[in-house]
Amino acid sequence: MRRCFWVFMTFTLLFPIFTIDRVQANPNISVSAERAVLMDAESGRVLYEKNAYDPTLIASTTKIMTAIIAIESGKMEEKVKVSKRAVYTEGSSIYLTEDEKIPLKDLVYGLMLRSGNDSAIAIAEHVGGSVEGFVQLMNEKADWLGMNHSNFENPHGLDGETHYSSAYDLGLLMAYSMKNETFREVTGSEMYRSENRDYAWMNKNKMLTQYYDPTTGGKTGFTKAAGRTLVTSAEKEGMELIAVTLNAPDDWNDHTQMYEWGFKNFETVKLQSEGVVEANGQTYYVPRDIYYPLTMTEQEDLSATFYRYDQNQSDLAGVTYFMVGKTPVVEAPVWKERPSQSFLSEVKSFFSRMVGVAPWST
Repeated sequence: MRRCFWVFMTFTLLFPIFTIDRVQANPNISVSAERAVLMDAESGRVLYEKNAYDPTLIASTTKIMTAIIAIESGKMEEKVKVSKRAVYTEGSSIYLTEDEKIPLKDLVYGLMLRSGNDSAIAIAEHVGGSVEGFVQLMNEKADWLGMNHSNFENPHGLDGETHYSSAYDLGLLMAYSMKNETFREVTGSEMYRSENRDYAWMNKNKMLTQYYDPTTGGKTGFTKAAGRTLVTSAEKEGMELIAVTLNAPDDWNDHTQMYEWGFKNFETVKLQSEGVVEANGQTYYVPRDIYYPLTMTEQEDLSATFYRYDQNQSDLAGVTYFMVGKTPVVEAPVWKERPSQSFLSEVKSFFSRMVGVAPWST
């Protein structure tokens, strides 16, 4: 459930609304995974973590990156000619044949639902010009998203010395990808039927198909060295969470347990509404709605502080800090007036990076 926290700001240099010592959430959960994270998709807040920032092998969860780059390429309806290299890629397969032509859209479904390594290579060659060119796109995207503990050397996730990520980085990637409607449709599909096949592809993600009804998407993975890897998303009452486990013998249960704890103990609070704010005879503009997950105790400790920029020649009036106790959790720009649409797009992009998620369309 989403609650609203209405901020009445007195525009002085420093005016806290209310400040009470913060009480930390105490997760009463234990997961089998060596590395794990539970993240709020909207804000990027980490609700639970276990060695979440350690780089490690990630197996086929790599394919989330491959899929989102393919989708964003704008080539989903193009036909892809399948190469010999793609056909003879080791590991899981959707059984492509050399020189067949198949829509990129079908390859993305085969990638995400059936984890086809042959599909990953075919996608990479078509979108990136070559596998090597596509890998460069993957690493550029990772840098842009702030995936600071990641490096990719292939589009499928087979083990490599320089192919790794972290639970936290994969959470960032999934949160970003789920903002794309096409990606949501693909990853949330239980089955897909290509016109090039006389059978349907069924989704391997049992969190989606069997175990947990609120699941909205995800990607499985496994190699002997990486163990079982899993990235999923789930939504209840307007809150969407991302769960990641790496090397987790009991991953289905790990994800269910993390979700149930997260949905029980947190709810999404609206900190700020986009629009014009009037105070002390002046009008100001806040560029976006802000939502943030908080426990009931944290909601009691919530405060907002506005720092006004004196003698500022720019259109930026100042910054509002939302705090739980003495800990700042969100920093929000406040403008003297509504900026132009093009400039507002840049502001929203910048603010998205500040709170740990990637830009949305305006």
